[in-house]
Amino acid sequence: MRRTAGRPPAGRTRRGAPPQVVAIHFRAGNSRRRLVAVFAVSMLLFLAVIGRVLYLQTWGSDSLIAAGRAQRVSESVLHAQRGTIFARDGGELALSVPSSTLIANPKLVTDPTGVAATLASMLGLSAEKQQSLQEAFTAKEKSFVYIARQIDDGLANSVMALRLAGVDVITEAKRIMPSGEVGRSVLGRTDIDGIGIAGLEMQYDDLLTGTDGERVREHDRNGRSIPGSGATTVDPVPGVDLVLSIDRSLQFQVEQALLQRVTDLSAEGGTVVVMDTRTGEIYAIANVVRDPETGEVYVTAANLAAVEAFEPGSVAKVFSLSSVVDQGLAGPDTTIDVPGYVVFNENSQWEQTIRDAEPHDTQPMTMRDIIVHSSNIGTLELTSQEPDETFHDYLADFGFGEPTALGFPDESGGDLNPASEWQGAEPATISFGYGYTATSLQLAAAVNTVANGGTYVAPKLLLATIGADGQVVETDPAASHQVLAPETAATMTDMMTDVVCFGTGKDARLSDMPVAGKTGTAYKVQSDGTYGGTGNRAYRASFVGFFPADNPEVTILVTIDEPDPTSNDRFGGKAAAPLFATVATQAIHELAITPTPGYQGCPAG
Repeated sequence: MRRTAGRPPAGRTRRGAPPQVVAIHFRAGNSRRRLVAVFAVSMLLFLAVIGRVLYLQTWGSDSLIAAGRAQRVSESVLHAQRGTIFARDGGELALSVPSSTLIANPKLVTDPTGVAATLASMLGLSAEKQQSLQEAFTAKEKSFVYIARQIDDGLANSVMALRLAGVDVITEAKRIMPSGEVGRSVLGRTDIDGIGIAGLEMQYDDLLTGTDGERVREHDRNGRSIPGSGATTVDPVPGVDLVLSIDRSLQFQVEQALLQRVTDLSAEGGTVVVMDTRTGEIYAIANVVRDPETGEVYVTAANLAAVEAFEPGSVAKVFSLSSVVDQGLAGPDTTIDVPGYVVFNENSQWEQTIRDAEPHDTQPMTMRDIIVHSSNIGTLELTSQEPDETFHDYLADFGFGEPTALGFPDESGGDLNPASEWQGAEPATISFGYGYTATSLQLAAAVNTVANGGTYVAPKLLLATIGADGQVVETDPAASHQVLAPETAATMTDMMTDVVCFGTGKDARLSDMPVAGKTGTAYKVQSDGTYGGTGNRAYRASFVGFFPADNPEVTILVTIDEPDPTSNDRFGGKAAAPLFATVATQAIHELAITPTPGYQGCPAG
């Protein structure tokens, strides 16, 4: 093969010859542009820094201040003292007392798991509570959490003795009833934050609640106060105190007497209302029920006297006959023939036979006889002389169909339909207490109208308020309106006195003063919407009266819910009237009511 002279083979270099170097040339470019670019970028960065500084010193400063404050400042609320509720004699019924509450600042807790476990062990906290505390201590997003509220002071001191970082104790107000459970159904209750959630505590929550204050403390990272920083405190303003018309001693005695009576009668419950005849002031309201599972009889937290409506039964004859007398349609000596029974809607699916409690043939009866022996038929015959609309208006004037002016939470107004809606036998049955409903409070106030000379006076519980400055402000007198002429009230009082002396209310007699009253025994509506049949009925027994009959001072209503239906004590005159006499005797002693001079008891008759 011939080789080309002077050229080495491909891939080879001439032996001894240096390798070839390829030179690459760069152009320096435009230095002015470069400088301008660097300057522009520098200026942008400088302006960004300046802008950020300006933002942080102006619009964005609040967040930084808040963050810094959160690291060194603890804020706590100084809860205002809730107002005290007093009885009429100045005794405390409900008040707030200091109680220890453990709190924590999660940002100062150094060992979240250990502290949470220690607190749970000492305080008996649930696993869920322990977990929530541990999570809060770990997150450190809050500066205040509750550990355990309103606990025993000794237990709180034991926890504080451990000197756990971030854990502290404050004083909170705990609501108590120093007289035990006296009046609990009226007073109601508050939640743990001191907010009224039932009864008068709820009704007057705005008055009872004060204005909270604030405490601010600066500290280092270990929770120690910074010297010289001090504390900024906004003093709390306590709530307004309430003075009620309730008599503590009488309230207690009434509750105990009702408990015993309900127990003795194997009843499901009962209520008692005691009120001042002239002013409408409530001296006592007792509410007792039986636990359906355990059978225990106890004072309930529910004010059934104000919230539970029922058909009044024969107590309603007071209002029916009052309307007849007030219009001059009949008087105590008016005599009518009263049949043994009356049939309404005969030969129809709504046929209804009405009988008297005491069986009898057709016989002449005076109005006095009718009320003394509680004749259903005699009452409906007399009431039928007036238009239904007129009768309805009288019932409305007596306070039925609307809640009382008491304004108690969830208070019932009962049911009283317009006369135009009365159907079938209702125009007749309403006259003796079936076809409309009323609460114990309404019935007491309605019968009190007769005792008060024909003037209705609204029930009243609040006598006065006491402000934070100690100023006592008495409430306005209870609202009132005329329902009956004084002469009508006097006539009804006379006949109601005979009910106690000679009729169904004999067990309500008092030895040292005359009593006027009326019994009531009503069938209760069963779950199937009927009153049940023979041997399958439930009763509500009542008695309402006032004394001294010749100069009334106190009106008392007693209802017994479902006494033993097989006992002869299921009627108003046997179940409720004896308790009336017991409560009346207690009221005479507690309220210092003077016996009627020269009273010799009921006349022979």
